[in-house]
Amino acid sequence: MIIRKSSREIDIMRKAGQIVAQTHAVLAEKIEAGITTQEIDQIAEEFIRAQGAKPAFKGYQGFPSTVCIAINEQVVHGIPSSRHLETGDIIGLDIGAVVDGYYGDAARTLPVGQVSEKAERLLTVTEESLFKGIEKVKVGNRISDISNAVQQHAEQAGYSVVRRFVGHGIGRNMHEDPQIPNFGSPGRGPRLKAGMVLAIEPMINAGGYEVETLDDNWTVVTCDGELSAHFEHTVAVTDSGFRILTKA
Repeated sequence: MIIRKSSREIDIMRKAGQIVAQTHAVLAEKIEAGITTQEIDQIAEEFIRAQGAKPAFKGYQGFPSTVCIAINEQVVHGIPSSRHLETGDIIGLDIGAVVDGYYGDAARTLPVGQVSEKAERLLTVTEESLFKGIEKVKVGNRISDISNAVQQHAEQAGYSVVRRFVGHGIGRNMHEDPQIPNFGSPGRGPRLKAGMVLAIEPMINAGGYEVETLDDNWTVVTCDGELSAHFEHTVAVTDSGFRILTKA
């Protein structure tokens, strides 16, 4: 069942989304060669709690940390550790916060120092794919209009779209209906209505779309070892179009 939110509920989700956006900004200033992913996670948790919010991911279905961190060929759900970042890495940061029982969720993939042209282009196209999807968020469109816009932009650039993991509705629960794939034909699925709130999150691979989960039962990697990038925003459907709740 798709749960539509009131204006009051969306305003609360905007507060959660702003804390997520602020956390991303804080971490972006800290991303450099030598820092460990555990240090990044600690900074994020301390900041989120200092804003009076709760880290959304810590303890969620047993996940042990505040930030899902994915480096290079890792796609999503990586667990922070003693691993040090190196110049040339790309690092995906997926962050969630809870305010008054409502969730905000957003992801960015950042370069660590100077990265290859290949990596830089992947980041650019993946972020563009996110916004191509968001542009389709308007009353009367269908869920797969978002999906198709993401897929078309990514594949026209020569990349592949992860099939195994998708976007989702969000509200009082981290994951609500509907699911939002990043691929598919347009004109399918539920129609968008005012009050729906969606977490749209392209995961784009430089190689094939196949992924696998490592033995830690969390970290997802590309099967061919190629780079992957991940961008996400929480977006509300309004009568006049869309409202990005996790935009700074």
